[in-house]
Amino acid sequence: MTNKMMRSQWTSLSDAQLLGQCEVDTYRASGPGGQKRNKTSSAVRLRHLPSGLMVIAEESRSQHENRARALRRLRQALYLRLREELTPEALNPAVLAARGEYREARAGTGRLHVGRKDPRFWPAAGLVLDVFQATGGGRRNRKGDSGGGATLTETGANGRTATAAARSARCG
Repeated sequence: MTNKMMRSQWTSLSDAQLLGQCEVDTYRASGPGGQKRNKTSSAVRLRHLPSGLMVIAEESRSQHENRARALRRLRQALYLRLREELTPEALNPAVLAARGEYREARAGTGRLHVGRKDPRFWPAAGLVLDVFQATGGGRRNRKGDSGGGATLTETGANGRTATAAARSARCG
């Protein structure tokens, strides 16, 4: 299986299972924090071996808190950096509306009203980016047409991180 097919499986794993797929490094983080910070290896770096993604967390003086933060960041990175290919049939609005990532994040009006701290945001952002890539999002097809660039704004997934990921998917 390819990475594109594995994203949904990786993000559905428990924290312990996902951590089991990672190489974990602990090290001493630089910066303020005084004498205790200089003596403890509290910073955490996770390398997800199957996907090749790497995340770090070094804000806290607690290694346990940093490990939890790194796992949250890894889940976010899986949604933002790995794309799932969508077939033309899957791009049908009715089919998209029925997908769990979109259905769970949708308000009664059909619009997405979730912030970046909401756990439903990242799966929805991943789906929006998948659609964005599948439709050639942001490329101008004819004068005045954004070619799908408006989709990101219309769905409410306007987080800075999601936009940056869309740009990198489009350019890279």
